[in-house]
Amino acid sequence: MAKFISTKTYNQIGPVAYRQWRADSHCNLVHGYALSFHFEFECDTLDARNWCMDFGGLRPLKDKLEEWFDHTLLVAQDDPHRDALINLGKLGIAKITEVEKTGCEGLADFLYEYINTIFFPMYGTEEAKRIWCCRVEVRETDSNMAMRVGHRSDNEFDDFVN
Repeated sequence: MAKFISTKTYNQIGPVAYRQWRADSHCNLVHGYALSFHFEFECDTLDARNWCMDFGGLRPLKDKLEEWFDHTLLVAQDDPHRDALINLGKLGIAKITEVEKTGCEGLADFLYEYINTIFFPMYGTEEAKRIWCCRVEVRETDSNMAMRVGHRSDNEFDDFVN
């Protein structure tokens, strides 16, 4: 069976700040990056335009990335100082985005699930069944990156696309 893959990269969105409170290093302090994101979309059949992914249709995704990660402090839901960090937003001195997990791996997993269960279904049922985000890379620096990989055949989110 044919497999088509289209890619989209957004470089240096941010700055975004977060901490990995579980780290036994300086990474447990609030620090920041301009994150880069790389997405791979797969399908078995092309659309009527012979495209896997309509790149223009990704503008709402870029808007979400900027909303979540541009001039933002990410706060992990299980951070023991969560309330204090959230309070910075209530005081109006930080824009807060609460996430399940901070770090590239956690953000890649969050975006992978968001695209496949929320973003694509907004396109409509047929497109949500045709296209799959099979890889999300989140890059902090040129040398630090993590990814989340999966395929439609993994049947991870069947309830969302059927």
